[in-house]
Amino acid sequence: MIKEETKFVDSYVFEGMTSIRAILKGIDTGTSDRTIKKVIFDQEKLKKIAKEIGYLKAVSKKYGFEIEGSDSATIDSYTLGTSHGGIIALCSERTIPPLSSLPNETEKNGFFVMIQGIEDPYNFGYSLRSLYACGCTGIILPKRNWMSAAGVVARSSAGASELFPMYSAEAIDAAHFFKDRGYTVVCADENTENVLGKCTLKLPLLLIVGGEKRGISSALMQLADTIVKIPYARHFPASLSAASATTILAYEIARQNF
Repeated sequence: MIKEETKFVDSYVFEGMTSIRAILKGIDTGTSDRTIKKVIFDQEKLKKIAKEIGYLKAVSKKYGFEIEGSDSATIDSYTLGTSHGGIIALCSERTIPPLSSLPNETEKNGFFVMIQGIEDPYNFGYSLRSLYACGCTGIILPKRNWMSAAGVVARSSAGASELFPMYSAEAIDAAHFFKDRGYTVVCADENTENVLGKCTLKLPLLLIVGGEKRGISSALMQLADTIVKIPYARHFPASLSAASATTILAYEIARQNF
């Protein structure tokens, strides 16, 4: 198995200060129970990263992690990318609570999203980055999800994955949960006359986006209050990637509500 495939399985190595700062913010806000076990930095880059290491040493006691100097070869053995800047963190797993534990006060005017069929953790992270920028309240995940590759997701989402409240539920159960609480359930599909930008998408709302290969199941589609399609400027027989579709849909929801 190649390095990248191996690191996609139960990977809790977080690369770079953006990801590490996001973990700390998630801890501070109570969004996540993830902990940092150890920070490892490249001693050869110490002059360049002295400010970051000074900060991490200052807060290490508060957050309960140790700091260890090492070399680039050791750090590279942990990482997938090269954008870590010589700093990585070895972290614990994060608990994803069931959707039933969602606080009532969070529900009143929320914008929740479930993305189905994402093929890799990078695209999942790109989707989360856009959703966070567009004001999404929280993410609903199936039991099998890409948070098992949390380090990759954090890097591709610019830390957004650690800032989101996340809850676990299967899609059908999530749709019923939110419908019972007065939410509009919105699905994206090309087989509809509702064109994005010409239909109302007001909060509270649950957006469900399907993957480009499998789309959204017919059983779930039947539960949707609104089905909307993204218009193309020219004939194009293929689907957008789930990450691109999520970005476009989220922006329109943000435009109408924030």
